[in-house]
Amino acid sequence: MAFPQPKSADGKIIIYPPGVKEITDKISNDELVKRLKMVVKTFMDMDQDSEDEKQQYLPLALHLASEFFLRNPNKDVRLLVACCLADIFRIYAPEAPYTSHDKLKDIFMFITRQLKGLEDTKSPQFNRYFYLLENLAWVKSYNICFELEDCNEIFIQLFRTLFSVINNSHNQKVQMHMLDLMSSIIMEGDGVTQDLLDSILINLIPAHKNMNKQAYDLAKVLLKRTAQTIEPCIASFFNQVLVLGKSSVSDLSEHVFDLIMELFAIDPHLLLSVMPQLEFKLKSNDGEERLAVVRLLAKLFGAKDSELATQNRPLWQCFLGRFNDIHVPVRLECVKFASHCLMNHPDLAKDLTEYLKVRSHDPEEAIRHDVIVTIITAGKKDLSLVNDQLLGFVRERTLDKRWRVRKEAMMGLAQLYKKYCLHAEAGKEAAQKVNWIKDKLLHIYYQNSIDDKLLVEKIFAQYLVPHNLETEERMKCLYYLYASLDPNAVKALNEMWKCQNMLRSHVRELLDLHKQPASEANNTAMFAKLMAIATENLPDPGKAQDFMKKFNQVLGDDERLRAQLELLISPACSCKQAEVCVREITRKLANPKQPTNPFLEMVKFLLERIAPVHIDSEAISSLVKLMNKSIEGTADDEEEGVTPDSAIRAGLELLKVLSFTHPTSFHSSETYESLLQCLKMEDDKVAEAAIQIFRNTGHKIETDLLQIRSTLIPILHQKAKRGTPRQAKQAVHCIHAIFTNKEVQLAQIFEPLSKSLNADTPEQLITPLVSLGHIAMLAPDQFASPMKSVVANFIVKDLLMNDRVCQFPGGKNGKLWTPNEEVSPEVLAKVQAIKLLVRWLLGMKNNQSKSANSTLRLLSAMLVSEGDLTEQKKISKSDMSRLRLAAGCAILKLAQEPCYHEIITPEQFQLCALVINDECYQVRQIFALKLHKALGKLLLPLEYMAVFALCAKDPVKERRAHARQCLLKNISIRREYIKQNPMAHEKLLSLLPEYVVPYTVHLLAHDPDFTKTQDIEQLRDIKECLWFMLEVLMTKNENNSHAFIRKMVENIKQTKDAQAPDDGKMNEKLYIVCDVALIVITTKSTTYNLDSPKDPVLPTKFFTPPDKDSSNNKCYLSDEAKTLLLTGKPKPATVLGAVNKPLSAAGRRPQDRTPVLEMGSNISGNSEPSSPPPNRGREQNSEAPETEISENEENPVILLTVVPAKTEKKDEPVRNKEMSSEQSLPPQTSTERGKKRTAPAGSENIQQIPEERKSEESTAPVPPKARRGRPPKAVSESNTAKNSDPNKAAGRGRKRVAASQEGPAEPETTNVKVPKQQETNVKRASAQRQMDLQR
Repeated sequence: MAFPQPKSADGKIIIYPPGVKEITDKISNDELVKRLKMVVKTFMDMDQDSEDEKQQYLPLALHLASEFFLRNPNKDVRLLVACCLADIFRIYAPEAPYTSHDKLKDIFMFITRQLKGLEDTKSPQFNRYFYLLENLAWVKSYNICFELEDCNEIFIQLFRTLFSVINNSHNQKVQMHMLDLMSSIIMEGDGVTQDLLDSILINLIPAHKNMNKQAYDLAKVLLKRTAQTIEPCIASFFNQVLVLGKSSVSDLSEHVFDLIMELFAIDPHLLLSVMPQLEFKLKSNDGEERLAVVRLLAKLFGAKDSELATQNRPLWQCFLGRFNDIHVPVRLECVKFASHCLMNHPDLAKDLTEYLKVRSHDPEEAIRHDVIVTIITAGKKDLSLVNDQLLGFVRERTLDKRWRVRKEAMMGLAQLYKKYCLHAEAGKEAAQKVNWIKDKLLHIYYQNSIDDKLLVEKIFAQYLVPHNLETEERMKCLYYLYASLDPNAVKALNEMWKCQNMLRSHVRELLDLHKQPASEANNTAMFAKLMAIATENLPDPGKAQDFMKKFNQVLGDDERLRAQLELLISPACSCKQAEVCVREITRKLANPKQPTNPFLEMVKFLLERIAPVHIDSEAISSLVKLMNKSIEGTADDEEEGVTPDSAIRAGLELLKVLSFTHPTSFHSSETYESLLQCLKMEDDKVAEAAIQIFRNTGHKIETDLLQIRSTLIPILHQKAKRGTPRQAKQAVHCIHAIFTNKEVQLAQIFEPLSKSLNADTPEQLITPLVSLGHIAMLAPDQFASPMKSVVANFIVKDLLMNDRVCQFPGGKNGKLWTPNEEVSPEVLAKVQAIKLLVRWLLGMKNNQSKSANSTLRLLSAMLVSEGDLTEQKKISKSDMSRLRLAAGCAILKLAQEPCYHEIITPEQFQLCALVINDECYQVRQIFALKLHKALGKLLLPLEYMAVFALCAKDPVKERRAHARQCLLKNISIRREYIKQNPMAHEKLLSLLPEYVVPYTVHLLAHDPDFTKTQDIEQLRDIKECLWFMLEVLMTKNENNSHAFIRKMVENIKQTKDAQAPDDGKMNEKLYIVCDVALIVITTKSTTYNLDSPKDPVLPTKFFTPPDKDSSNNKCYLSDEAKTLLLTGKPKPATVLGAVNKPLSAAGRRPQDRTPVLEMGSNISGNSEPSSPPPNRGREQNSEAPETEISENEENPVILLTVVPAKTEKKDEPVRNKEMSSEQSLPPQTSTERGKKRTAPAGSENIQQIPEERKSEESTAPVPPKARRGRPPKAVSESNTAKNSDPNKAAGRGRKRVAASQEGPAEPETTNVKVPKQQETNVKRASAQRQMDLQR
């Protein structure tokens, strides 16, 4: 290396400060450092005003910039030289002594390299490094470099050096000097190059940020300080990358979204020009690019103090549009963002609500799930952040088709309820806002999925009534919860306890089988019990069966485990004992080597369901005390949001339910004393519930609690004689259940009541009739004979066959149905008399005295006479409806007893079936519910399921939908029963759902409306009824059932009608129905022509044995009828005004209806298109004008509807409804099934008849009104002659359903084109009827 000479570069003599010898390469490093320190000291002491010294030391300044010093290998030398140079720049400012640009560059690059020494704060030389930095920053020495062409290289190196050396050991002064140094370069320069900008921005990238937090903080403060200057440079960078797509402009291009996020957090003003560019990127065609922008904006909008949504509305609206992005990850990211946004920006909730609503119905499961998580997360933080609409979305998702979504929604709502209702963390207003959650969660127990039921049970035990609370607190929670539930939630909770109790019974029976000696029969019974437990009570039945088998083996091998399980299900097990037992059993079954144990999880499910975690003797005692406080008025009822009366009534109902599931927990004197007090209260329902609790739990009262017994007996006697009907029933059952001398007790009630019956005071008859009926049913051996005389002399002769009170026909309001409180006492007594007859027969369970035959004839006569058994017209239409319903339900009840089912004739069965087409909506509704309930319990014979086929004729859509749900439910129950019970295969004729087809065919063949065998309208009605039944049966082609049904129908054609085997006309009807059924089967199935799995058996009660010598292959349908049925061409509309047809017996005169014209309508257009069946019991006229009848009125009002023939209007969609378990599925419409042939129309299509036309229409004669009931003997022959008219409906008819309903459902309407002549005739007759009504 060439060492410098004593002269400076320009030849001048170098003058050193006093005491400093010449600095040459000849001296050692130590000496060099020593001399340089003195030079540094000299320069430090100099100021800018020392002109002489400046000139004196100029050669030295030039000398210090020589290569010898700039490239000296000694670290200390370089540091001292750098300090000197920094002072030189200070002293000679604003002009530097160095004129060469290259030299300046070398000097500043040298100084920059020395700044790396700042990194080690513990170094002995750190103070000199700090002095260097301070000097540079204070003087702004680097600003000299602006004159250099390649100054950017110096600045980049400086920035990189400073960002690399900054660390957490530096004090605030170091950071401030660095900031001063860099900010002066940025703010005083002409601009920031991309490379220099990169040197700053790189420290914001997450990877660098995590490595050096201090560098990130330094860059953050630097950007804030220079925001106004650097913003155009930042905007240019993002414009190049985002809009022009020039990713090569910077190595940071791939981190643009991270940088935007960081810059926004530092200072939103840095991105004023960048945000519009993001709106452009949101609309990119690249899904991944849109996803990245959405992720970025989600953070920007959702940041706690962000005002971006307010400041940049176009960008916010554009971002919201991404909630509907076609790319699933984009929608998912938007939904996740909503949670932070709701929590940090409640003011934006309104904007988000509509978009979350759409996403809550997203086809992607994950998105629907995250919508719930978003809303619940915000709600748990603060309930005020989520509005009712958002909570409504979560509510909807509790019925989602996916279990994961349903579970998240249910658990989320449960957590909100516990936080805001149980713990009341946000006050009463918040509690009221989510008070509906408890009802909704319990409603889910109606769902068919066992997973839903198990989760509801878990939620109830952990969130609604937490089992870990102390007994008193737990029972208070349960007490007021039960009092505030809606009726459907109460039913669901009761059902939950019932199911758990049933499962306990199954487990108890399984343990009993373990106690018996091993045998084949015992093993079979044990296997059946295991299958019942696994398939009906545990999730994933397939795996559950295997696990239950394994659990059963463990029980057989481990006697101690068996003892623990027995204790768990014993009635005496307390809640604390139950927890210990569950813990002990799970500990024994746990496997430490297997962290996830599916077998153990399944056993836990079982134990959680059978463990009594809420109710024991102590809990019942606490409940009774709470109820006593409510009675005394010292409870917190009002604070809990219920009235004292409601609390008492609900408390008794709760105790009543628990008396079924935990009867032994009630056995204490204190509990029974409180119940006795309830018996003396004026509230009838409270007393009734108390009696039922005694009935369920009082088996040991007679032996253990004599004082309670002596007090209870006279109260029960009094209730049986003079209480309400329901109290009387419960009192009789209570006496029969808990007393050993029940015969004496019941006799003491029976004798005075039977002797005091008086038909002249019907209001005093109802309770005695209820008591007598139940006594006769419970103790038939003792009271059957004395009851026979009561039945013969009083019930039938005095009560049923007499109408004492004469009422105006139709009552005051002409309704077909009135509320219970408006029904006359005489009719209520007659209804109870009919029930008494049934209970008496059900008690006897034999027909030795032929009493059942007589009763069935009486009930049939009641139906034939339409409820007016005496035919004296003294009874109102609404009361007649009550009696028809009672008679139909009575036959259903008797049919459940095998000995009486056998004697019910086909004619009586058909009469009973026609009740489902009664003209009164409530009669149809209640009858259908009772029919469904009995069929669901497998109490009624299979033939009664055929009755639902007639519901296809019901004009109310909801009734048809309900009937279809009933069919689906019953068919499912029967198929499941066959699968679960091997012995059921021997009774397939009475269980297999497909065997309902012969009964349906026979019932339709005897339909009173089926009068003309080739009438296309009547055949279409038959087809609708058949498809209504067959559609449900043919949904699944199980075991080739389609071919089996076809074979069954073909076999019917080889037989004759057993009801009238010699009646050729009747047999022809039967064969025609079969042909229609075959058309339905062949058009709706593709597998009907396969071989039937087995040969069907036909019921001999309805069909004769097949004639083996001949084969009936004839098609009884005309070619025209067959073509029309196959093609399904629209048929001409018929008159709906004549739908209220009388229910007639053979030989009866058909009844004409004389409705009155009405000028208004409340018709809704919501119903599906339907057509009226042909008129029954009157002359058919397919071209008569279309009319609409208001149901449940004696004199129905008719609205004439006339529209152009080509006018069409589609039905409005049916609104979504929450249904019970029987009605949870939406009704499925079909072209053929269940539709009435009515043109769809809304009320806007109604055309009114002008007032001025009324007068000229008022002269038409009023046809005589036909009398209901059997015709007098004197006119029977003439009536027979009349009925022989081929145009009239001969034989038995039904009381026809009205077109317009006054029940809960909306009616369906019909609009047709009316021929002019017939229109005139109808208007004249209608006007005359209106005048008659006005008189």
